[in-house]
Amino acid sequence: MRITSRRKATIFFLALGVMLAGVAVAVGMGWVIINWREGVRVFLGIIFFAAITAGIILNTTFLLREIRRNEQHDSFINAVTHELKTPVASIRLHLETLQRRNLTDEQRQHFYQLMLDDTERLTGTVEQVLRASRAQDRRAGREKSDVDFAALVRSCVEVARARHHLTPENMRYEEALGGEPSVLVRGNPEDLHTAVQNVLDNSVKYSQGQVDVLIRLGTAEDNKRVVFSVKDGGVGIPRGELKLVFRRFYRVANRSMTPAKGTGLGLFIVNAIARKHGGRAFAESEGEGRGATVTIELPRASA
Repeated sequence: MRITSRRKATIFFLALGVMLAGVAVAVGMGWVIINWREGVRVFLGIIFFAAITAGIILNTTFLLREIRRNEQHDSFINAVTHELKTPVASIRLHLETLQRRNLTDEQRQHFYQLMLDDTERLTGTVEQVLRASRAQDRRAGREKSDVDFAALVRSCVEVARARHHLTPENMRYEEALGGEPSVLVRGNPEDLHTAVQNVLDNSVKYSQGQVDVLIRLGTAEDNKRVVFSVKDGGVGIPRGELKLVFRRFYRVANRSMTPAKGTGLGLFIVNAIARKHGGRAFAESEGEGRGATVTIELPRASA
């Protein structure tokens, strides 16, 4: 209901702004036609009505931006609340069970592991929000150095395999560096690690059934850029949403799967970090159910 009302408000303010701008233009043109012989009046009238029209357009733009910001705020609150509430409720349930029932050591150990997993999920949510704030802060991550990007990617792949209990067959890794053992990128190691790890985690999260992820690291044809791409066989991305997935709190809506866990900040952080390092991030997909490829391009340090 709230989303529908906001859409109606957006359409209303947009239509109102267009109508008022049209009225201002019509009145201005009428003024010019009536007073076309009076040069000074025509000149002042044109400036006056141009200012009114510009004011109406700016006011409408501001209102639309505020509506979008409110939508993003609500999306953030809903996503984070869900990500915090679910593990907290699970931990409480397990603690109550441990308190009220006599369980075997094996059952207790199982409950302890579940609570540790929920705690890790809570920590991950908090860290994701902090990373999004850091990615937006231009002052953060100014401490840059030459980073061995190939070694960083290999480390992130191993972490992702261990975290999601995947084999090398499920998450394959290929390098095409022209025989070079490493490739250097000028940047902040922590930020680059965050970007790579988010892309890998995202590919697993949106996979359908058995995880099948292909990771490639190479260089562009001009040899001045590093190209890191992750291809999955998951739910895919509609072509109209390929750019939208890099917005804050945006998550792909797919009918064939339940809503994915997360805050919708992963690819937003990736894009922000890539831009901060003079590169770019983009997504490719042939449509829903046909997988997606997320690519990060960064300038080489030697370039």
